[in-house]
Amino acid sequence: MAYRLANALVLGGAVGITVLALHHYSHWLPAGGMHFELARERCYGVVRAGRNDCGTALHACAGQAAIERGADEWLMVPAGTCRRIAGGRSWDEAG
Repeated sequence: MAYRLANALVLGGAVGITVLALHHYSHWLPAGGMHFELARERCYGVVRAGRNDCGTALHACAGQAAIERGADEWLMVPAGTCRRIAGGRSWDEAG
């Protein structure tokens, strides 16, 4: 009988730790007010031809940039990355 109780405690602990790890690393379970969000920003002037993320005044869709590093073409990048790219300008600097 003692072995059954010990096995149940070990298995229960393993399941509990697994659920806590899933919640911590994936935000899979609902939590009170916690929300995972990746901050992103538009980065202007770094786009390769045909690799832009959205339309501009010259065209309506993504993937239609005609020139390399066009001043009005942009990509979405993780926040803080744009200023580290040579020639990159964020929305605040471009607008």
